[in-house]
Amino acid sequence: MSAVITTGHGGFEVLEFRNDIEIPHPKSDQVLIKVLGAGLNNTDINTRTAWYSKSVSGETNLNDSYGHYKDGGWEGVPLNFPIIQGADCCGEIVLVGDQVDAHRVGERVLVRTMQQYAVDYRPYECWTMGSECDGAFAQYMVAFSKETFKIDSDWSDLELATIPCAYSTAENLLERSNVKKDEVVLITGASGGVGSAAIQLAKRRGAKVIAIASKEKSLEVQKIGADIVINRGESITGALEAESIDVVLDLVAGSQWSELLEVLKRGSRYATAGAIAGPIVELDIRTLYLKDLTLMGCTVQDEQVFKNLIGYIERNEIKPLVAKSYLLKDIVNAQKDFISKKYTGKLVLIP
Repeated sequence: MSAVITTGHGGFEVLEFRNDIEIPHPKSDQVLIKVLGAGLNNTDINTRTAWYSKSVSGETNLNDSYGHYKDGGWEGVPLNFPIIQGADCCGEIVLVGDQVDAHRVGERVLVRTMQQYAVDYRPYECWTMGSECDGAFAQYMVAFSKETFKIDSDWSDLELATIPCAYSTAENLLERSNVKKDEVVLITGASGGVGSAAIQLAKRRGAKVIAIASKEKSLEVQKIGADIVINRGESITGALEAESIDVVLDLVAGSQWSELLEVLKRGSRYATAGAIAGPIVELDIRTLYLKDLTLMGCTVQDEQVFKNLIGYIERNEIKPLVAKSYLLKDIVNAQKDFISKKYTGKLVLIP
């Protein structure tokens, strides 16, 4: 089969498109999936560049964002290369293991990105598809049957491929921070895959959304559902009243991070699942304890998060945002476009 092999941490040179990769065979509790679409995500690039390494203190996708192999994976341990990356998979089951119902063959499915079955559902542990196990940058992949969800929808394969990683990350942020109807939610990095998903999912819950995005993407972000858009780089405390926000969903961090806490109401919540503007921030502990704030890191997801998304799709409560698609062999061009941040929504690879 064709696949993109990541041979180690590094630049685009570690991505090898090959046509001679053996099709994997499912174990007894697994299914073989023909990949129909594979979305691009920050985690694919961060894993390749070892940005998760504590040796990196700057923004993602810059020349100085390359970390050490010793702690280059998101879990802080070395990865076993070569690997097939790809955290998003929409596909069709074509073969099942001995313990899996044969009637699953032919199902169109989405695969959960943050998988708990492999670690016996231990709290705060998981495998990430395309990191701890091979992912979707291939014509075929295997996945655990229990992490592979049937989907009945009239969405296209490319549209469904935008969902697993970005939308589950966004839904997890909303679940963990318990966003409720009529609350005011501030979302950073709002034009990206997770940010644009978070806008839709927050509006679905009846929240008011204030988004931060580049000036060039302001109109597009409003069309997604944001009530107010603040231009990226603009003073957050200058644009918003003090203590006017119920929940911050942050994907950016960076130099303006402390302003996010200033605009939060007393007793309110901050949740994060990214730091594209840099992971090192300045915290005045007095702001944290005197305002009784709750800060949450959100990585591991309960299974219900993904089940929520399946329901939202099947009931057409959210809309996919495919910005552009590419053939799998053009992955380098796709990742360059992703890094340029010139698109709103998701980029998808076609095996």
